[in-house]
Amino acid sequence: MTIHVKTNLMPMNPLRRRFISTLTTLAATAMIAVVGAPSSSFAANKLEKEELKFGFIKLTDMVPLAVAYEKGYFEDEGLYVTLEAQANWKVLLDRVISGELDGAHMLAGQPLAATIGFGTKADIVTPFSMDLNGNGITVSNAVWEAMKKSIPVKDGKPVHPIKADALKPVVDKYKAEGKPFNMGMVFPVSTHNYELRYWLAAGGLNPGYYAPDKGDVGGQLKADVLLSVTPPPQMPSTLEAGTILGYCVGEPWNQQAVFKGIGVPVVTDHEIWKNNPEKVFGLREDFIKKYPNTTKAIVKALIRANYWLDESPAHRKEAVKLLAQPKYVGADEAVLANSMTGTFEYEKGDKREAPDFNVFFRYNATYPYYSDAIWYLTQMRRWGQISSQKPDSWYFDTAKKVYRADVYAEAAQDLIKSGKLKASDFPDFSKESGFKPATNEFIDGMPYDGRKPNAYLEQFKIGLKGKDTP
Repeated sequence: MTIHVKTNLMPMNPLRRRFISTLTTLAATAMIAVVGAPSSSFAANKLEKEELKFGFIKLTDMVPLAVAYEKGYFEDEGLYVTLEAQANWKVLLDRVISGELDGAHMLAGQPLAATIGFGTKADIVTPFSMDLNGNGITVSNAVWEAMKKSIPVKDGKPVHPIKADALKPVVDKYKAEGKPFNMGMVFPVSTHNYELRYWLAAGGLNPGYYAPDKGDVGGQLKADVLLSVTPPPQMPSTLEAGTILGYCVGEPWNQQAVFKGIGVPVVTDHEIWKNNPEKVFGLREDFIKKYPNTTKAIVKALIRANYWLDESPAHRKEAVKLLAQPKYVGADEAVLANSMTGTFEYEKGDKREAPDFNVFFRYNATYPYYSDAIWYLTQMRRWGQISSQKPDSWYFDTAKKVYRADVYAEAAQDLIKSGKLKASDFPDFSKESGFKPATNEFIDGMPYDGRKPNAYLEQFKIGLKGKDTP
């Protein structure tokens, strides 16, 4: 049975909305009396739809939506928004597709997977990247104790980043005893699934393959470690019950394991891939075609929210208080603050500086880069969700269809013209190609260039490439 979780958030009071609408109309009428008929640009920016409903999952990185709502950025853009928590990622996606939600906080892989038809087929796009980093991999206390034998120590503390090489002897022992090694991730096309798979494979462990052409979408073919879906808020309790031995999830659910004393986060996704893209804001393609000005207004409000989040440490502390409310995430403020305010706690008492654990605006975090989309597509191919070889051009075309950098640029330029943000806050749109420079800032040092997706895949010992099939 599908459970729909709704927050107690409500759209703006109708009387207040009518009052503001009346004031706006009077102001516009007065302007016409003074300067004549409205300009074509004023008419062109008229919102096609003002009342909107957005979905989110109870994770720290939904915070741009909460800030845009609470700080009045949506209202500033003429939007009257309702926010609703969703039970899981599938429910969220299905409700965007059906039109029950106008848009949502989404996994970076969801618009891509829907567009190419893995799982649900639908034309979903994103004009906005919500954040960088923010995830971690946690293991049970028992697994951690076994891993520690393979981890170097300095000044009495484990040396980070911790590679999956330290987990391999533990997994091998389970296999020798005929026992499965189960780990959780939040969704088949989640960043968490691909980050966990990347980390495992870099340590010589096969996380398994999907074979949709053969009717197998479990992702466990030939697996050394068996990965399965667990909703984020249920990760700690599932670990505590012993159903899984570890998981990859976003905050606050890694820090919650530390807080409860049931597990140890061993690596963050920032250590797996420095400044990796995390969530996006997803909408139907037909929505942005039908409501282009509304779409631009949404993006403008979200950009302002993300800018606010990275503008000051004090803003992060304020955001923690917002997230602690049950209608948003509902976790303890101390747990949320562990990652949101620039630190990350591994073992209890082993709290380290992590200023980039959550990035919302710095490093052009909100820009929807094609190269980010292509990385996720390469991982879908690597693990069999894309079952056959595709030319490089296919990756480029798919990325450009889904990641709408053009819409983002229009919204950003409006904010610059209005003086709300500066040109230096954004990429130089006249020169921007949509591709980040090649990087090797991965836990295994493997170089990635978004312009060469097939060459990238050829480098890996574990994973599909070329004409390989699962």
